[in-house]
Amino acid sequence: MTMTTTTAPTAITTAPATTAITTAPVTTAITTAPVTTTATVPVADALVHYDRLGSSDGTRTPLVLVHGTGSTGAALTWGQIAPRFAEDRTVITPDLSGTDRTTDGGGPLSVEGLAAQVIAVIEDAGTGPVDLLGFSMGSPVAAAVAALRPDLVRRLVLVAGWAHTEGDEFLRSTFGLWNRLGTSDPVAFGRFVLMTGFSRGFLNAIGREQVDAMAANMPPTPGTLRHADLDARVDIRALLPRVQAETLVIGCLQDATVPVEHSRDLHAAIPGSTYAELDTGHVAFFEQPEEFRRLVDEFTLGTTRGA
Repeated sequence: MTMTTTTAPTAITTAPATTAITTAPVTTAITTAPVTTTATVPVADALVHYDRLGSSDGTRTPLVLVHGTGSTGAALTWGQIAPRFAEDRTVITPDLSGTDRTTDGGGPLSVEGLAAQVIAVIEDAGTGPVDLLGFSMGSPVAAAVAALRPDLVRRLVLVAGWAHTEGDEFLRSTFGLWNRLGTSDPVAFGRFVLMTGFSRGFLNAIGREQVDAMAANMPPTPGTLRHADLDARVDIRALLPRVQAETLVIGCLQDATVPVEHSRDLHAAIPGSTYAELDTGHVAFFEQPEEFRRLVDEFTLGTTRGA
């Protein structure tokens, strides 16, 4: 390991028994930037970078945030919300293969391979069991971590995720169009990702200038297209019954990237999971950051109100 330091109204039910888009700036400011430590850990042919924000007094379990599709990785996905979580706990944000910060052999990605990278980061950080949150593509990856290494995950949060792509023609076509536009029309790729990543109301609220600026947030780099290729092949159905951690699944009611039915299916497939919905597009934590943070904090503190 190498390391450097810089300063820097929801319905919830309990049951028995999506693809990342990145984002616009959030206006709420953090008054004191948390200390950030950067480290690397080798995993197979990859050298995985991760950041560690904030500090812990031992009363809060560390929170690991797993990003979704996009070569910009954790910085753009979690850049606005991670410092909020880091105000009172340690937050760890890995950059997985396909991102600009992590190098590897360049081959096809797999959910299990990315899960191995998250597992290595958790072990390298040396914090013991963590609370693990995965967004979009990071959701099946985080679920795989919890299934394969239950000793490392205390509580699991899956946001805008899905269990399998094949069989849903909308989802399969979405990822197919990402790959086609990414290689033929980068401008159209950015626009399509933006339009499906956020709700119409949110885009209208922030206005044309910011919408135009956001369209370039997820360029179709080779790493991004490696993620999109994996998105088209996801299938973690066999792993879901093995998840032992207490789990919160968060669906996004207006999600036009990974339709909310996929989150509901994840909830049904994970024994004892809890479910919540936010009335947002795919990137819920940009549209409703405070409500998102409240949901995650209540769940990880064990104060979630189940119906």
